[in-house]
Amino acid sequence: MGVKWLLRMLLLCSLLVATNSMAAEIHGRSSTQFLWFNDIFTQQSQQEIAQYLQIGITNIDKAGKFSIYGYGRGSQDLSNGNGLNGRLYYLYLDYRNLFDKVDIRAGRQFVNIAAGNALIDGAKIDLKNIGPVALTVLGGRNVIFGLDGELSHSGDAVFGVAGNLVGFKHTDLEIGYFAKWNDVSDGPARETLGGSFKQYLFNSLKVYANARYDLYSEVFSEVLAGAKYFPIPNLVLTGEWYQSYPTFDADSFYAVFAVNRYQEGVFRADYRINDMFSVNAGYSRQDYGDDGAADVYQLGCRIRPIEPVVVNLSYDKRHGFNGSLDGGIIDVAYDVTKTLQLAAGLQFDVYTREDLATTGHEIARKYWGGAKYKLAKNMSASLRIEDNVNRQYSNDWQGRAVFNYDF
Repeated sequence: MGVKWLLRMLLLCSLLVATNSMAAEIHGRSSTQFLWFNDIFTQQSQQEIAQYLQIGITNIDKAGKFSIYGYGRGSQDLSNGNGLNGRLYYLYLDYRNLFDKVDIRAGRQFVNIAAGNALIDGAKIDLKNIGPVALTVLGGRNVIFGLDGELSHSGDAVFGVAGNLVGFKHTDLEIGYFAKWNDVSDGPARETLGGSFKQYLFNSLKVYANARYDLYSEVFSEVLAGAKYFPIPNLVLTGEWYQSYPTFDADSFYAVFAVNRYQEGVFRADYRINDMFSVNAGYSRQDYGDDGAADVYQLGCRIRPIEPVVVNLSYDKRHGFNGSLDGGIIDVAYDVTKTLQLAAGLQFDVYTREDLATTGHEIARKYWGGAKYKLAKNMSASLRIEDNVNRQYSNDWQGRAVFNYDF
């Protein structure tokens, strides 16, 4: 949806507010941004000016149950003649606690249940306070964004339903169904069953799991199982296993191709020694099926040598399928005053790929610097400039200047 549609909808929201109550509260953020970068498709230098607007209108009715929320973006290409482009990310009406049992959202919104998620033009209804299970039903037009605008057509649609266990302090459980249509006159292009689970034990252990099962392919498209253990307050131990199997829509050309299952096992430790120093370390095993596997090691620390300075250091080492990598990042932030922060960083990677075996090691570097300045309680400005030096670019300058106004 374009900028004109966004402006019309915001005008409609204003009329609704004026009709219902003069005591409604309007709050949000206006973010004006100037961006410059090299277009990855044309390799041409590009400059854009973009306006983001996030708005919330609350207390429209006396009971405070009715609200309106919106977020959109308009941008103008200043260099290559691409013109004005707009995106509406969400704009919905929210009514809560109808009969103390129903929450309703209607309009463009992001919906997410264990079985799937989507950006829709439609409705989401939550039925609660009816016992140990709360129900969610959602559906509408599936919104798909492309590079230059929306790609959705009238036949795109989604539907979902989920049940959530409620009333159990240390247990979360959800089971749901999600379906997607590319043409509502045909059958579903994708159907998924999903579930999520979380359990807290002994005040020091959390176990969790998520899974999605694709009914068309008859495989688990995603599975995650993990645990977090807190032996002492400053130490967190994490272990996870993740599996992903690519699935496609029933009418997709790619559905006939064979694919590999991806699996990953992760172990990570995070330890906060004191207010000045914290460390983390991790290992993961990445399994790409018949193509091979890779081992990844990570080390990091956060140092505050003096109160206004924070230094983040990290090191990654990867070896195995498709090549190897040794690299690190240093990021420094300095609060010069209560209103001014300066930051700078460097990323340095040495890597090899299978297709680079004859040329040996390649080096990639990234440098960045920036600043944030609080002009007033509700106004701030920031600047970030970055340069990438790698196999593709001898210099790839890009940056962003931002002015934010909160209201």
